[in-house]
Amino acid sequence: MSGYYTRACNFYYGKLSKQLVEKKKSISLHQIKEISFDHIEIITRKSKKRISIDQIKNLPKILRKKINSDLKKINSKKRNFSNLNFKKIPNILGVLNLTPDSFSDGGKFNSKKKGITHAINLYKKGADLIDVGGESTRPGSKPVNEKNEWKRINKILRLIVNKLPISLDTRKSKIMQKGIELGVKLINDVSGLNYDSKTLTVLKKNKIPFIIQHSTGIPENMQKNPNYKNELLDIYDFFEQKINLLRSKGIKHNNIILDPGIGFGKNLKHNMNLIRGISIFHSLGFPILVGNSRKRFIKEISKKNDSINRIGGTMASSIFLMMQGIQILRIHDVNEVIQGIKVFSELIKN
Repeated sequence: MSGYYTRACNFYYGKLSKQLVEKKKSISLHQIKEISFDHIEIITRKSKKRISIDQIKNLPKILRKKINSDLKKINSKKRNFSNLNFKKIPNILGVLNLTPDSFSDGGKFNSKKKGITHAINLYKKGADLIDVGGESTRPGSKPVNEKNEWKRINKILRLIVNKLPISLDTRKSKIMQKGIELGVKLINDVSGLNYDSKTLTVLKKNKIPFIIQHSTGIPENMQKNPNYKNELLDIYDFFEQKINLLRSKGIKHNNIILDPGIGFGKNLKHNMNLIRGISIFHSLGFPILVGNSRKRFIKEISKKNDSINRIGGTMASSIFLMMQGIQILRIHDVNEVIQGIKVFSELIKN
């Protein structure tokens, strides 16, 4: 558990960022000159202090050493894996729910023809990976047994896994193993590796890249009065502890993605504080994924302006997250979000 936490802030993007990095007036994120920052926030459990990068040299020696260690992780180049390109921000993880009860598109794509067509369309429109899932983990959902989960995804997975880059969204080690044997490129475990005790064995054996998502409890009860001392720092500590556990179990590779789990055991206040402070997780040294698409926080904020697909709220939060250097967004409406990112990126060119 850290006493001090470093959050990169005051980001620049595009041509201006490149100029500032070259003049050594800002620090690039993961050696990408097109996104950089020139301030940090030093956070403890009791305080926050925002300073420019020029002021770091004036800090006490022990604190300065800690901050510089964090900055090295933030600045370090990320190696590509699982069809993800960390030279660009953001990558897009397209959602393919093969379930009858997912929160926004349950039953929409769980036939063979519709599922395959949607997967191909997501990829053609620009998704870097297609995240296939056969069990809904929306708040209040009931668990699906292994047999039924595999039955939902088996046929479609077999038909697309050698044609498209696939991520497998599952909490179960046997489903993971079957998917890996078919050729999936990434495992996405929304339970934070907590649901199935055999998960770590499967991940270690296959040396496959994976996502660690933070969540509290299980889908049936995770939204019943979620509580944190400090959601941002508590989740940071959770990730730090998980990485230490992985290393102790012999998983040494760095092909790991961290997902703070928006909406998984968090209320509106927790979700907003997480998104606002999301750049704190860069100092852990791993790529960050955020699932903001169509989430309930959009409804809670927009109220009478809520809509079925929540594209407006998804787009606004996606742009904000991109400007905080988030490397991967998990998205339902891939075409619309990429359209928005393209227009925004063009507008801020200098």
